[in-house]
Amino acid sequence: MDREIIEGLQYYETKINQTLVKNPERKDFAVKRLYTPLDTETLNYTANIGFPGEYPFTRGVQPTMYRGRLWTMRAYSGFATAEETNARYKYLLGVGQTGLSVAMDLPTQIGLDSDADLAQGEVGKVGVAIDSLADMEQLFAGIPLDKVSTSMTINGPAAVLLAMYIVVAEKQGVTPEQLRGTIQNDILKEYIARGTYIFPPRPSMRLVTDTFAYCSNNIPKWNTISVGAYHIREAGASPVQEIAFAFSNAIAYIDAAIKAGQKVDDFAPGISWIFTAGLNFFEEIAKFRAARRLWARIMKERYGATIPKAQMLRVHVHTAGSVLTAQQPLNNVVRITWQAMSAVLAGIQSMACCAYDEAIALPTEESATLALRTQQLLAYESSITDTIDPLAGSYYVEHLTSKIENEAEKYIGKIDEMGGAVAAIEQGYMQAEMASHAYSYQRDIETGHLTVIGINKFVDNKKLAEQEVIKVDMNVAARQISKVNNIKMQRNQKEVERALAELKKACLGTENTMPYIIAAVKTYATLGEICGIMKEVFGEYKPSAAY
Repeated sequence: MDREIIEGLQYYETKINQTLVKNPERKDFAVKRLYTPLDTETLNYTANIGFPGEYPFTRGVQPTMYRGRLWTMRAYSGFATAEETNARYKYLLGVGQTGLSVAMDLPTQIGLDSDADLAQGEVGKVGVAIDSLADMEQLFAGIPLDKVSTSMTINGPAAVLLAMYIVVAEKQGVTPEQLRGTIQNDILKEYIARGTYIFPPRPSMRLVTDTFAYCSNNIPKWNTISVGAYHIREAGASPVQEIAFAFSNAIAYIDAAIKAGQKVDDFAPGISWIFTAGLNFFEEIAKFRAARRLWARIMKERYGATIPKAQMLRVHVHTAGSVLTAQQPLNNVVRITWQAMSAVLAGIQSMACCAYDEAIALPTEESATLALRTQQLLAYESSITDTIDPLAGSYYVEHLTSKIENEAEKYIGKIDEMGGAVAAIEQGYMQAEMASHAYSYQRDIETGHLTVIGINKFVDNKKLAEQEVIKVDMNVAARQISKVNNIKMQRNQKEVERALAELKKACLGTENTMPYIIAAVKTYATLGEICGIMKEVFGEYKPSAAY
């Protein structure tokens, strides 16, 4: 067989050389002209590809995939106050969204109350402001938490926001066992990709593992972490770096949890992931297939995980926002569609699509609806969900899957040699690698080596049309500060002080902090007050300028 293919390739090359005289190829392709069985001859079907729902999960984590259940359709949403965001959530659920994805403003993300000096100008701008349990109650007013799955993009103060969610559910009469959702809780990627950290890495890792242990015992359906490959990619990483750096971070979390006495089969089923879906269609499909296979091997061979859910890579995808353009914004509708299509063909479990106007401002109701309709059209009209992993067996896709897996594994090995993710972050290694790739990518756009329609090719010289956008009310900060002041006037201050004192004692010791955070939340202690206590004990992270 191989001999026949080799002879056929030789004949093909002679024909190609004749053709190139008349029709020269475009230059600088990153992939080969043609892929054949020779490019996949080292693959063993059973060991490397297998069947859906079976180790190593290359073809998906469920036996029937979308024939049995479609992916959860979300829209990343949050702005201004809890009341305004609650109205948007009810609208989105009304038009067919099947899960909530909460965007929080920058002060909330770094553990500040809206009345903090550093919060000025940022309250309610890139997400909803959550200062206390009262805001969380309003955010989910009229939304039954036993009926909806909620994802919260929060990291530094993740334990506090999770505690608020638990208490709101309790007030609704919903038990912890009924709660379904995800807290992002991935602090390591904050040090290398986003910057919304609060405490230094090592005490932050303690808070992460505390949530692991608490949820394993109390909230069995909750995903205790959503490892943020997405944010690493959006900060400039390549697809290989997206996998490798996120996996190295996850390895650090697992090592810390095991060191704290937890068993991998107990907490690993609560590990979920958020990845991006970029513009390179086949590369993105291969990336997800490679990531599932590599993660399954890591969990089985490195950690001895024995239950399938502890070996699975369960993925939420957000289409890439960094590739959207303010110029010719309607082009983004097309970009988002094929990004989402690549994710579906790759077998993801949950997705949120960007709105086409996100390069300009917060999504309008109309653009947010279209982002949801994009998913619904793919699910119900395209027929791409009819069969599982339809591109399996493609010489190109299988070759690319193996190539990405191998390159990511090499990166992970190098980080292991450095002492793991925390050590690599402290040395600035991952940050530097990402910066180098981001520079190369932008250089390729600037030089025209990489085409971006509307930016460096097929550019419109006409003035940009006025785009309808959401404008956050400039009075939102005043309204939010008034709410904080009212809460402080109405609550029992002695109970607050007692709960915060108990939390401080727990932080100084070795007890799990979650029960004490929940107790403080119930007294209506504010986010800033709770994080302030932890800052007193843990300190604040100050990044090195060395890299």
